[in-house]
Amino acid sequence: MRRARLFATALIATSVLLAGCGGGDDEEKAPAAGEPTPATPEEPQFWPLTGLEVPTGDSAAKKHPVMVVKIDNSPSSAPQVGLGSADLVVEELVEGGTTRLATFFYSELPEVVGPVRSMRATDIGIVSPVEGSVVTSGAAGVTITRIKDAGIEFFAEGAKGFYRDDSRSAPYNLFTDLKETATLAAGKPARPGDYLPWGEAGDLPQGQPAKTIAASFGNHTTNWTFQGGSYTQVDGFAADGDEFAADTVLVLRVEVGDAGYLDPAGNSVPESKLEGKGDAMIFHDGRLVRGAWSKAGLDAPIELSTQAGPLTVPAGHTWIELVPAANGDVTFTK
Repeated sequence: MRRARLFATALIATSVLLAGCGGGDDEEKAPAAGEPTPATPEEPQFWPLTGLEVPTGDSAAKKHPVMVVKIDNSPSSAPQVGLGSADLVVEELVEGGTTRLATFFYSELPEVVGPVRSMRATDIGIVSPVEGSVVTSGAAGVTITRIKDAGIEFFAEGAKGFYRDDSRSAPYNLFTDLKETATLAAGKPARPGDYLPWGEAGDLPQGQPAKTIAASFGNHTTNWTFQGGSYTQVDGFAADGDEFAADTVLVLRVEVGDAGYLDPAGNSVPESKLEGKGDAMIFHDGRLVRGAWSKAGLDAPIELSTQAGPLTVPAGHTWIELVPAANGDVTFTK
């Protein structure tokens, strides 16, 4: 009898368990034959030069690499064309205390960009982290040798897409149809790595108020003012309506050496060392956050930090100022 009662108890327990595991109205059922399978939501993609989300239907993997156009940044360059379509801009020191722009294009390729000017050895550290292709008027022989040794692809005047605008004076009249020039570098679609450590605005420390910025390179100063949610150059040379609206201005204080040759006017050509480490200043949303930058090599990515740990740049369009640590200066006002 005891054995029979145990068997009956086990049978009842098993029946209850099976009833609990039985299908109900809320159970997910496999699609019947002929029914469509529910689509799995795609993971969001983000642009490597801005950290912004890629629009639905587009891809962060392009057939062309990052195209870096060297653009003149003197009064003679006015009006600069194409800046408004750039993802990111790096301003670098050149001879005579003036500057030149390394203008990054990836998510969008405009048809007209310029005026296009020559490369510098500084561009190796600027372009290498994303394996970009440089669009240039040319360069000194020593620079071309170093660019080639670094494995950097470049396209110079005479290549597809380049043309002279006869309404302007040389050498400030060289332009490129970037869509055409980019076909020379086209290959298998691939997404380059992130140029900066992207994050959200809420990740930034509080910092201090900073509504205007003056980044001095020697004989040239780039002035910014924060208004309408972005930074605008007070004295820029971009065509009206084609300005680069910077969500963030990132200042990296860099060591400057001698590139080893003179320009046609007899000036020593500088080389900004975009490797090692130095002070960093992140201007975003009308505030300044101080930190440090580091870069393990010319082809390594830029890393940012404070004493509290890693620092990120809010996703958006960033203008990077490579201000000389010794002879440059950065001032700001509240």
